[in-house]
Amino acid sequence: MEFGPLPVAEAAGAMLAHSVRAGARRFAKGERLDAEGAAALAASGVQTVWVARPGPEDLGEDEAAALVAAPLAGPHLSLSAPFTGRVNLYAEAAGVIRVDAAALLAANRVDEAVTIATLPDFARVAPRAMLATVKIIPYAAPAAAARQAAALLSGAISLHPFRAMRATLILTRTEGMKPSLIDKGAAAILARLAALGVEAGEPVVTPHETGALSAALAAAEGDLLLILGGSATSDRRDVAPASVVEAGGRIDRFGMPVDPGNLLFTGVMGDRPVLGLPGCARSPKLNGADWALERIVAGLPVSGAEIEAMAVGGLLKEIPSRPQPREGAAPAGRPFVSALLLAAGSSSRMRGADKLLEPVGGAPLLRRTAEALLASRADEVVVVLRPGDEARRAALSGLGLRMVENPAAAEGMGASIRAGMAALAPEAEAALVALADMPEIGAKEIDSLLAAFDPEEGREIVRAASAAGEPGNPVLFGRRFFEALRGLEGDEGARAILAAHPDRVRLLPLAGRAARTDLDTPEDWEAWRALTA
Repeated sequence: MEFGPLPVAEAAGAMLAHSVRAGARRFAKGERLDAEGAAALAASGVQTVWVARPGPEDLGEDEAAALVAAPLAGPHLSLSAPFTGRVNLYAEAAGVIRVDAAALLAANRVDEAVTIATLPDFARVAPRAMLATVKIIPYAAPAAAARQAAALLSGAISLHPFRAMRATLILTRTEGMKPSLIDKGAAAILARLAALGVEAGEPVVTPHETGALSAALAAAEGDLLLILGGSATSDRRDVAPASVVEAGGRIDRFGMPVDPGNLLFTGVMGDRPVLGLPGCARSPKLNGADWALERIVAGLPVSGAEIEAMAVGGLLKEIPSRPQPREGAAPAGRPFVSALLLAAGSSSRMRGADKLLEPVGGAPLLRRTAEALLASRADEVVVVLRPGDEARRAALSGLGLRMVENPAAAEGMGASIRAGMAALAPEAEAALVALADMPEIGAKEIDSLLAAFDPEEGREIVRAASAAGEPGNPVLFGRRFFEALRGLEGDEGARAILAAHPDRVRLLPLAGRAARTDLDTPEDWEAWRALTA
């Protein structure tokens, strides 16, 4: 790849390595400079620009990122669309991930242009959590390097979902033990189980004696048995592990190189795992028992070798140089995006016809647009219709979306956005406002908009644009703009919001004029059909 300063007159077709202005117009870093843009820069007095120009053996950053990331997709895993050379891998279920460190190291050694970063091996993740990111560092990467890295990454990351299980928790009490301590321990363990989706009945409390505990174990039901002793276990022949053996089970491992959590033991009774919990499990803070329990519920082995390997990173106590994560801190994940499909217009310029019912590819345009949104990574689709519009409702029959009516449809687009915003799922973090009369917008284009959204990077509004950079639709708004969207009036849509926050808007060029193609008149339809025939 060529990189460096170039006279503006020679820069057409190259990508800008740094942002630059020509009067009021700003050319963004990474934007491909066309002849018109080069002329505008020259006219404003800019003589030299820093550019990147891929060579014949290179792939553009997005194409390279998509190629490298493709082998990471698998069961319960999904990939984002590429954006600025980045593709993210997300979890589609709660569970524990496994990471092949050797494969990751080999892939990262292929070429400095190709990087892959992941969460730690055995990390516990929630649905939508980001597990890994592929990033192409420059604006292009050698095609051979991208292919080589991709070949190394097949199966390098896997997600093991938490299984549906039933557990029995047995607590032992010693003489003089306060009932509040037993209750505290039970509450902490039951909360852990609930967070993993494990069902548990009423805890069983027995004296801290081998006979009583072994009887309770023998009578226990469920797929998983947990013991929280009233006195710490100090040897595999102590009361709790000895009770497992007396009840017909066996002890596989006593002790672990994790602190807190040293005094944990594992065993089995028949085909049911038994987990002897350390006293620190009475606290909700992370300890070695959490690691063991997560793996058991995820169906992963917890043998002696696996426990020994927990030593690296097993110092979990809070120390001045590494305090515990703040309570409530949330990991990065795939945002929940609601798509609003505005379909309450009157088609007044169609001279009696309904443009949203015009056939495109064998289906009404409205249905085609809705299907594109449903096929995208958007989490829900809300369609805003005119009151009593049964024809448009019928065009959407059988699709898994929600339809709401805009009683003030005659007021214009602002009222339709208000009606749609009122129907959003409460967990929505972004809203994609899409027009129903844009036949060239498909799931791929929608996913590109979603991939570009990143509030932390200042991309809180992502607006589709033509290949030439002309602003168009759809537009994706982050949560901070929800209140403003709910207050819109008239037929101007969200233009005022866009105008008031130019620093928060990222234009995303789409192929051709997809973002600018809307068909309002019979003549528009005729011309468009002639072009696409």
